[in-house]
Amino acid sequence: MIRTLNVILVCTSIAALVGVYGLKYAVEETASTKVELERLIDKQQADLSMLKADWAYLNQPSHVAPIVVRHEAALGLKPVRPEQFGRLDNLPMRKPAPDKAALDALFEALDSGIDPIEQLIIGASQ
Repeated sequence: MIRTLNVILVCTSIAALVGVYGLKYAVEETASTKVELERLIDKQQADLSMLKADWAYLNQPSHVAPIVVRHEAALGLKPVRPEQFGRLDNLPMRKPAPDKAALDALFEALDSGIDPIEQLIIGASQ
C-alpha cells in the first residue's frame, strides 16, 4: 500500500516538474518576444521621428521656393491673387426657420391617424 502510494507520488512529482519546466520556458519565450517587440517599436518610433524631421525640413518655404522656381514653367504655376479667395458676401444666406405652426399641425394630424400625403393625393385626383 505504501509502496503504491510512493510510486503515485513520484509520478505526480515528475509530471508536475515537467509541467513547471514547460511553463518556465513558455514564459521565457513570451518575455523574449515582448522584448523583441519593444525594441522594434522603439526603432520604428525613432524612424518615425526622423521622417517627421525630414518632412518638416522638406516643407520649409526656403527649401520649396527654389523647386517651385525651377519647375514654374513646366507646371504652369502662378502666384496666388486675392481674387481667388472667396468673400463673406459670396456665402449663401442661412435658410429661414421652418414654420413651427405647420409642423405642429402635421404632427397632430399624424398622431390622429390622418395621412397628409394621402389627403393631398385624394385632393389632387378629384
